[in-house]
Amino acid sequence: MAGKVAKKTTAKKLPYKRVLVKVSGERLAGLEGLKKGHDHEILDVGAIKEIAAELKGLQKLGVQVGVVIGGGNMIRGAEVAKMGIAPAQAHQMGMLATVINALALQSMLEAQGVDTRVMSAVSVFAMCEPYIRRRAMRHMEKGRLIIFAAGTGNPFFTTDSAGALRAIEIGADLLIKASKVDGIYDRDPMKDKKAKHLSKISYKDVLVDDLKVMDGAAVALCREHKLPLMVCKVGQVSAALAGKAKCTVVK
Repeated sequence: MAGKVAKKTTAKKLPYKRVLVKVSGERLAGLEGLKKGHDHEILDVGAIKEIAAELKGLQKLGVQVGVVIGGGNMIRGAEVAKMGIAPAQAHQMGMLATVINALALQSMLEAQGVDTRVMSAVSVFAMCEPYIRRRAMRHMEKGRLIIFAAGTGNPFFTTDSAGALRAIEIGADLLIKASKVDGIYDRDPMKDKKAKHLSKISYKDVLVDDLKVMDGAAVALCREHKLPLMVCKVGQVSAALAGKAKCTVVK
């Protein structure tokens, strides 16, 4: 008598084909860098390796991954402008900081075997590719992880806005923002232990209640283009996407 044929098990298919992750520049400084400030830790190798591993794990779930990276560990345009530097140029300095961060993250990703491309919204031909929408989408279709640098390429727009813009342009199914907390609460959970976690919320409520999820321009873009936003805790992106960790979905 022939033995029983084992049933083939398959992982649960995720409802997302392509996602974009917003990574803050502060994360590249690591926890010690955040505590000490910009004058000390700027790039923490251990922290960058952890981010790379997190993104690699996300890609292993079978989704195409794009990343928009900030530059807050080095320069914030609005803060530099207060020193007397022309505001537009101060923001351009911030854009260049994101390029440095993108190259550092690319190096760590490739060390972990992830095929990666850096695409910049400003021309830095000797170091990375220019951002071209169709080329970026083609890279992702070939399984390459794309890091979008230099924000939108325009001063006065944050990398939150760049994240929303790039997600919409490349047809992402979801925008992900990893935070210090595991989602959105009705009040600051760091100050009030009775704060209620919201598993779902509308963009309208985010704007009306002035919940500090992302800047207003980014929220408005997501709302207008019906792009869902998932807010989860740093280090739990893959688990949250797979439904195994607490998060908040904004629609």
